[in-house]
Amino acid sequence: MSYIYSEILKAALNDKKQLSILIDPEKTDAENVQSLLKNLPRETGFLFVGGSTVAPEKTENIVTTIKKFSNLPVILFPGDHTQITEEADAILFLSLLSGQNPEYLIGQHVKSVSRLRQSKLEIIPTGYILVDGGKESAVQRVSNTLPLPQEKVQLIVDTALAGQFSGKKLIYLEAGSGAKFPVSGEVISVVKKAIDIPLVVGGGIRSTRQLEKAYGAGADMVVIGTAFENKNFSDKISKLSVESSGI
Repeated sequence: MSYIYSEILKAALNDKKQLSILIDPEKTDAENVQSLLKNLPRETGFLFVGGSTVAPEKTENIVTTIKKFSNLPVILFPGDHTQITEEADAILFLSLLSGQNPEYLIGQHVKSVSRLRQSKLEIIPTGYILVDGGKESAVQRVSNTLPLPQEKVQLIVDTALAGQFSGKKLIYLEAGSGAKFPVSGEVISVVKKAIDIPLVVGGGIRSTRQLEKAYGAGADMVVIGTAFENKNFSDKISKLSVESSGI
């Protein structure tokens, strides 16, 4: 079993909650990376790098810069096959299960094989499910798909299970960048009870209350983006009780 995934799985099995920070190269300049890394919550376990529309060279530049100043594992969170760089440690091999657009179910994967075949990147098959966060997301625009309504809980559960049954190692529930509201506790809870693989949740989480709610509902890993740059939020994350949050 690969190292990074084994760490994620081990933590999930031991109910140790994990925190990852998403860095979008489209919104981050390399010269700002060092200061950004200094403000990471100390509980951060992984750095995700990627975005829906990012120039290939910018992804590599950001990852290379991160590696100069941080020992945290860097996991690619690519919007398409061009955002692959050997400078990272792993890649989420994302299948957009919710939209049923063949280009993002398998098309982009086929296009990436020529690079990944000889790559040393750890490849983590991930079922990516976009749910309605109250605002049109970049993923929605780029993939030309619609998110699943949060009230259609059974549909979300069935989609997650379809991902697990098809061999995915992670399920990622995403409300989208800039979401007005995150994935609900009800959705997280029922999906977590249904699947046997780690559950990642992201999008729209901007407060410790929302973070704790996601953990309490069953998220094994929570991904936050620019919200952590709010020092007050970052400080509050660091004060979360180990007993209550698991991080």
